[in-house]
Amino acid sequence: MVRDYSAFLPGKGDAPEPASRALSALEALGWKNFFAQQIDAEALAETPPVRVLSVHRGGLHVAGDGIDMLIPTGPEATVGDWLLLDRVLPKSSRVLERASLIKRRAAGHDRRVQLIAANIDTLFVVTSCNQDFNLARLERYLALAFDAEIEPVILLTKTDLVDDPAPYVEEARSLSDRVQVVALDARGGEPAQALADWCKPGRTVAFVGSSGVGKSTLTNALSGARAVATQGIREDDAKGRHTTTHRELHPVPGGCMLLDTPGMRELQLTDVAAGIAELFEDIEELAAGCRFRDCGHETEPGCAVRAALDEGRIDAPRLARWRKLKAEDEFNSASLQQRRGKDKAFGKMVRGVMKDKARQKR
Repeated sequence: MVRDYSAFLPGKGDAPEPASRALSALEALGWKNFFAQQIDAEALAETPPVRVLSVHRGGLHVAGDGIDMLIPTGPEATVGDWLLLDRVLPKSSRVLERASLIKRRAAGHDRRVQLIAANIDTLFVVTSCNQDFNLARLERYLALAFDAEIEPVILLTKTDLVDDPAPYVEEARSLSDRVQVVALDARGGEPAQALADWCKPGRTVAFVGSSGVGKSTLTNALSGARAVATQGIREDDAKGRHTTTHRELHPVPGGCMLLDTPGMRELQLTDVAAGIAELFEDIEELAAGCRFRDCGHETEPGCAVRAALDEGRIDAPRLARWRKLKAEDEFNSASLQQRRGKDKAFGKMVRGVMKDKARQKR
């Protein structure tokens, strides 16, 4: 049967729909006009749009309108991506341009970039009201979100374990006036009410944070079922145990698509200079006023950053975190460019060798 995709073609679906209108199968998966503008209506019967729900060693789990299947690995895709499914050669399915992308430098020494998730509308940065709470770690996630142009929201969990969560809320709010902070108990019905404004039908949200902060508990609370297993934290150091083992999109009944992610032991930033600049906008503006363009903000004359520090307009710990993130991002980005250059040169050498062998056979 040929389905009618006209509602998803360019120029359609921009105007707000009546609240009573039920979402189509694609819209419920997060389909938007941004993706519709990239497709050819005449080719939809052969290459229908599908979304990547999870990535496994054996392939990609994708879903669409009447489609729910595992396709072989081939497309360089991550969870949340939209593909135009090639029914004949699934490995040749095309990845649509992403509205947003979260990535990091992979752990280890190979300098590769690991794709975390694509096409996320809201990133819930989850931390708990205990020893896990760490401003520097929160800033890393916020820089990722700002760079990807994703709306970040800080969620403070385990409020039941402290007498007063207000100090945690105050510290979290100090990071940026552009980020909302929500303190809640991840259990029961509180998350569904507290996060309702972000978890609307057709939207895609993601939980990120350390192990044991309550991401899986939040997923279950929003899903209304035990969709994923949960574990407690160690009492001696408040560190969590890994519960989620891979990234997967879950549909929330009557609501959004929800991504739960494993806890990240290491979050190395790369290619997020714009996100860091937005998060530390005040320091970046000061740095632009320094006498020298390459000012290191140490002992150089005419340093606007040092002057602001001496006058108490910025604090030393925050300045140190800014310097660390900028240095890390610059190093990892440069390393990535070097790797790409080496890979390109190696590919060129291989092609040259193959051409020489072909000539010799003639």
